[in-house]
Amino acid sequence: MAAFNVTYSDTSTLILTGIPGLEAAHIWISIPFSAFYIISLLGNFMLLSVVGKEQTLHKPMYLLLCMLALTDIATPTFVVPKVLGIFWFNLKGITVAGCLTQMFFLHTVSVMHSATLVTMAFDRYVAICNPLRYSTILSNARVAKLGLVGLIRAVLFILPLPLLMSQRPFCTNRIIPHTQCEHIAVAKMVCGDITVTRIYGLVLMFVVMGFDLMLIALSYILIIRAVLRISSKEAHQKALNTCTAHICVMLTYYTPGLFSNLTHRFGKGIAPHIHIILADLYLLIPPMLNPIIYGIKTKELRDKVGKYTCRR
Repeated sequence: MAAFNVTYSDTSTLILTGIPGLEAAHIWISIPFSAFYIISLLGNFMLLSVVGKEQTLHKPMYLLLCMLALTDIATPTFVVPKVLGIFWFNLKGITVAGCLTQMFFLHTVSVMHSATLVTMAFDRYVAICNPLRYSTILSNARVAKLGLVGLIRAVLFILPLPLLMSQRPFCTNRIIPHTQCEHIAVAKMVCGDITVTRIYGLVLMFVVMGFDLMLIALSYILIIRAVLRISSKEAHQKALNTCTAHICVMLTYYTPGLFSNLTHRFGKGIAPHIHIILADLYLLIPPMLNPIIYGIKTKELRDKVGKYTCRR
């Protein structure tokens, strides 16, 4: 990312203010922030460790869970250390290159996370609608390739955002009223016409989220149709139980994500600190809840986690 053409001043510094209007409460706000982050790291690293050690869990479904866990570790890690630096030590400065780098990785991981959820929906569709062909349609190697495609897609879609911003100077007022270098917050600091950047960011949000949600919806329409054809109520329940965890994870990710993005762009009457808290919680809550949801809803994983924790 050092290749960004920030020719106007590589040494210039932007100021992240934290949560404007709540500066006096930064220390108190840092307590849930750091707690959520620690719980998220512990849960996701435990999931990775258990799946890595257990040969019986080396299946496409658990490989996808590991991919989700990696994005859940990366997402808050790109933000929380800087936020805590602001809250605890008043370290508000960040270089332009550093800000653009944070923005690139933060949004790239977000798009990758969405792609993983789409692949997981496809995995559930194959498991329920084509169970006899599951092992041939979805092998570990094929899931890894789908993950690589998702990563390449995320990089190609997000890379233009920092590149477009790096071509324009920032205004004299280099204060970003935010805890992170979120795209819209940084775009407001750029001088000159940023119509192209704004339109690209908006189109990107609707194309990525809209397309991914459409594929997920299609998968579940086919799943519901297949389940309704099953006469046994026990089979109904078993089929739906395999989807419950994935549905919960999707709700915790897409609902606050869409709400945060739309209110930040169009919610002019909402107080700035509400925008920022929503954006931060969007990065903290899903990574913390995902391993808990899958740990509770997936019996095989729950048993393996219990075996290791009890042993210790």
